Amino acid sequence: MAFGLRKRGPSSFQRAADGSMTLIEHVRELRNRLFKASLAIVVGFGFGIWLAGPVLNVLKRPYCDLPQAQTTNGACDFVQLGPADLFLLNLKIGLWVGLILAAPVWLYQLWAFIAPGLHRHERRYAYVFTGLAAPLFAAGAVLAYFVTAKGLEFLLDISGSEINTTLDITRYVSFVTNLILLFGVAFEFPLLVLMLNFVGIASARRLLGWWRVAVFVFFAFSAVVTPTPDPFGMTALAICLCALYFAAVGVAFLNDKRRGRGKEVYAGLADDEVSPLEFDREPVEAGERVDGTAPITAPEPIAAPAPIDRRYDDMT
Repeated sequence: MAFGLRKRGPSSFQRAADGSMTLIEHVRELRNRLFKASLAIVVGFGFGIWLAGPVLNVLKRPYCDLPQAQTTNGACDFVQLGPADLFLLNLKIGLWVGLILAAPVWLYQLWAFIAPGLHRHERRYAYVFTGLAAPLFAAGAVLAYFVTAKGLEFLLDISGSEINTTLDITRYVSFVTNLILLFGVAFEFPLLVLMLNFVGIASARRLLGWWRVAVFVFFAFSAVVTPTPDPFGMTALAICLCALYFAAVGVAFLNDKRRGRGKEVYAGLADDEVSPLEFDREPVEAGERVDGTAPITAPEPIAAPAPIDRRYDDMT
């Protein structure tokens, strides 16, 4: 028994990559992918509301574990300045958790819309950078979590035992989440260094030559973005950024060695160094004699055009 198989046409990815997809089809595809991403975020938001309580307890732990925060009954107390502050805070935490849980879906939809416009090697680099971005952000978030505990301990020691400190729950959570976000974004800096090397803008040797400037920038950046005035948080962030920078430079050296960079003809010359000139000492021989050309004869006269028959107009 024979079955007729219908031949499938090119997929939407192939049609978008070869440019055969129309503008209306691109807009329709963007609408569908935005709908899928929004639906995933809504579902993640529902799970985030369910997990808002445990996540809030985890965020409160750096402060509640400090001896200065313990009350007579062994618990740490927070205050809320408005009747709806805690409710809005749970919604905010649920939204953040929902974005994290739905990240595989909406990141895939974003990538599926952008990937057809990239070359094959660019898509390969994007896979590598995306695979490294998530662990680096998570490492920065974990470091920020421990820095928060040290920073709060330093600040509470300054206030002294004669001052009773009670934190607002909304401002405290904003303080912790902002610190986590800053540290996570700062840990993505090595990816920028690798991108400069992979696209050929800066070689590994040049990146290594910038290490003094990089260390100064890291410490200055850490001093500005760290919200606590204690030296522990600033030093921890700066040292981690320096270690990640030198690790990225090491990867850049491997990439340059794989591509054969530094072996070019003028690789050993500095940018402001004059290239050597080769002096040709062989004498220049005289060229052959060129004979003169014959004079051009006068053109023959051109006959006048015949008169146009009046029965036809100018076009015919």
